Amino acid sequence: MTTSATGATPGSGPTANSMRRALKRARDGVALDVTEAAVLLQARGADLDDLTASAARVRDAGLEAAGRTGVITYSKSVFIPLTRLCRDKCHYCTFVTVPGKLRRAGHGMFMSPDEVLDIARRGAELGCKEALITLGDKPEDRWPEAREWLDAHGYDDTIAYVRAISIRILEETGLLPHLNPGVMSWTDFQRLKPVAPSMGMMLETTATRLWSEPGGPHHGSPDKEPAVRLRVLEDAGRSSVPFTSGLLIGIGETYEERADSLFALRRISRAYHGIQELIVQNFRAKPDTAMRGMPDAELDELVATVAVARHIMGPAACLQAPPNLVDSEYGRLIGAGIDDWGGVSPLTIDHVNPERPWPQIELLREQSAEAGFELRERLCVYPEFVQRGEPWLDPRLLPHVRALADPETGLAVPDAVVEGHPWQEPEEAFTSSGRTDLHHTIDTEGRTGDRRDDFDAVYGDWEALREAAAPGMVPSRIDTDVRAALATAADDPTKLTDDEALALLHADGPALDALCRIADDVRRAAVGDDVTYIVTRNINFTNVCYTGCRFCAFAQRRTDADAYTLSLEQVADRAAQAWDVGAVEVCMQGGIHPDLPGTAYFDIAKAVKERVPGMHVHAFSPMEVVNGATRTGLSIREWLTAAKEAGLDTIPGTAAEILDDEVRWVLTKGKLPAATWIEVVTTAHELGIRSSSTMMYGHVDQPRHWLGHFRTLSRIQQQTGGFTEFVTLPFIHTNAPVYLAGIARPGPTTRDNRAVMAMARLLLHPHIPNIQTSWVKLGTEGAAEMLRSGANDLGGTLMEETISRMAGSSYGSYKSVKELVAVAEAAGRPARPRTTLYGEVPQERQRAAAASDGHLPELLPVLD
Repeated sequence: MTTSATGATPGSGPTANSMRRALKRARDGVALDVTEAAVLLQARGADLDDLTASAARVRDAGLEAAGRTGVITYSKSVFIPLTRLCRDKCHYCTFVTVPGKLRRAGHGMFMSPDEVLDIARRGAELGCKEALITLGDKPEDRWPEAREWLDAHGYDDTIAYVRAISIRILEETGLLPHLNPGVMSWTDFQRLKPVAPSMGMMLETTATRLWSEPGGPHHGSPDKEPAVRLRVLEDAGRSSVPFTSGLLIGIGETYEERADSLFALRRISRAYHGIQELIVQNFRAKPDTAMRGMPDAELDELVATVAVARHIMGPAACLQAPPNLVDSEYGRLIGAGIDDWGGVSPLTIDHVNPERPWPQIELLREQSAEAGFELRERLCVYPEFVQRGEPWLDPRLLPHVRALADPETGLAVPDAVVEGHPWQEPEEAFTSSGRTDLHHTIDTEGRTGDRRDDFDAVYGDWEALREAAAPGMVPSRIDTDVRAALATAADDPTKLTDDEALALLHADGPALDALCRIADDVRRAAVGDDVTYIVTRNINFTNVCYTGCRFCAFAQRRTDADAYTLSLEQVADRAAQAWDVGAVEVCMQGGIHPDLPGTAYFDIAKAVKERVPGMHVHAFSPMEVVNGATRTGLSIREWLTAAKEAGLDTIPGTAAEILDDEVRWVLTKGKLPAATWIEVVTTAHELGIRSSSTMMYGHVDQPRHWLGHFRTLSRIQQQTGGFTEFVTLPFIHTNAPVYLAGIARPGPTTRDNRAVMAMARLLLHPHIPNIQTSWVKLGTEGAAEMLRSGANDLGGTLMEETISRMAGSSYGSYKSVKELVAVAEAAGRPARPRTTLYGEVPQERQRAAAASDGHLPELLPVLD
């Protein structure tokens, strides 16, 4: 059954039996499927009354659970059309215009800051608390005039202007920005999250044909591709951004397509718990558009869609229908299950639907009361997220939100004074706090518990994740002849095809032994027999983090028993101690602490260089680089340039995990996507900042993912030459959340470790000559085996190591030089020290290391 949601012919609807069955399932609270939802979307007359009654009961149960029984909300707002230029060509839109019309009307390509702030100030005087900033998608990509305006005013792109004007609104008016800039990337979310408590973008529909087929309402609009918009919704969830989305009904979609759109929204809401409201908006034809002759979506269509949306999204969802798009039929929408009227402005028009004025707030209050509901004001960010706090609200926004919110309900304080407050970094970011001796006591006392207190919330929905992980964990069928693949590897590993490489990644038994021998031969020819190591100290300056990496047992909430943050002085003390015992490098990484400003990384590098000028600073993963850049408003290139000036020498190529988003989005909720990791390391290499490269494996991945990862690293190295080494990182499962939730497997097998090491040597040859094994994760015997399988480097002495130990590694936090030499000897090889860039270590450093070798556990801990 496929029926059009508009203009359906008589007799094309569902059968009476199918409607009765679907209505009964809705009444009984049974989960609906797409087919049943499509049937219910066509309910009319008495059937529609039945459907809305059950939907209203679902809504009422949710309001009671939230402590808002009988309450319907709205946001008192001003509408700011920052620019009406857009690169898209939606066939129903009158919001978008062209540069010539703007010029003839005396307008600029963008609203000026003075124009924006004038509206926001007048709104504040009227008690408005939300600045709804709406604009076209990436206008600079289509219109040279938009690009010229941005260049003239000093903005790299439209998002940069949105960020800047949002800060001014916060500081100069006190209104809270709600941002609708259209399609955003994961990095865009990181840039905008510190300046806006909520954002939004309508999904509209998942019907791809309405975008792909000529004549469709979204044809010619790159940002209206459903897959792109669904990715935006997921990136919002991954970034812990309270997000508004919804449907535009009556634009040519079928009932099945409309139902599919609702289920897509439910899936994302379940996975990330980040959709703060769902809007059901009815199409209204407008003159001077390509769809001016299309019939409006009827009120019954809207009511039925609201009711079905309530059943699908459930009692906890917040459901809105714009009141200015119906003709005073407010009671029917309330009866269908809405609990919110959206933004209503006493000052500005609805610039998207200018022909439809907002209702007066008092009229809305009266109409709500007639339906038995009390109208209450909310903020642009919904009460649930106000009360959740971190990680949903950036610390820099908390003072602005708290100035307007009732701490008990999370709703707006109606008579709150709306005035500007400074937008600034939290004070005293580098105050020593928490379990600062964890680097030492993790080996003696262990961690307080096997998981953080917010285990069930911070990582997203585990059941939805389990479903997402299942396809990627299915092994590939391998038909390639392993013997032929071994012959190719022995002759010239650079000629291995993907099929041959996959066959070797699955090798076992005698074939695996042969593979490791070949890899060891290639290693010998490439770098000789010397096993290298580095005298280094790890300094993890904080473990407070809300990113939600599901493999990470290191991250803690600031209130958790094992949480800590080091002061700058403590960081410098540890670097100085490391220098005293012969170190040539400090490796510094930390959690994405919400209170640390983007400049904190510069301060850390400077602190080390000022205390120990000769120390090589190997610091800040690509995730930390992006965090620093987005918090400061700098581009990645600008931020890395500033970091280099502050003392950064090289960066670790961690945060790579597996460079395949199919795997990454199972492993982590909010970490940077693969493309952004690649952007960071290639930009660093272009600036002369070299990096390591890594791969963490043995969790929810398969050999095909390893192969893709190796190919990606090889391509980057051929392009930039910036990788110093490749490091294998076997997954430590013991305390990893994704393992505790029953999704990941318990780390790689010995077979996996040998195959990965051997294939790293072969697939990265000759571009990345240094292949490192991790004694922290594999132990002495495991590391020696890797040296026989293609590795030539043992990594560092470390002196302290918290990340793997928190995950459950049992191999300690320190290896003396003598112990590392013994590992090499166990593999029948000589050992020698190296620098970060694999150069010769000065004799003075070697003597200092020899003099203190083996005494570090008593010497190094820095205790409060």
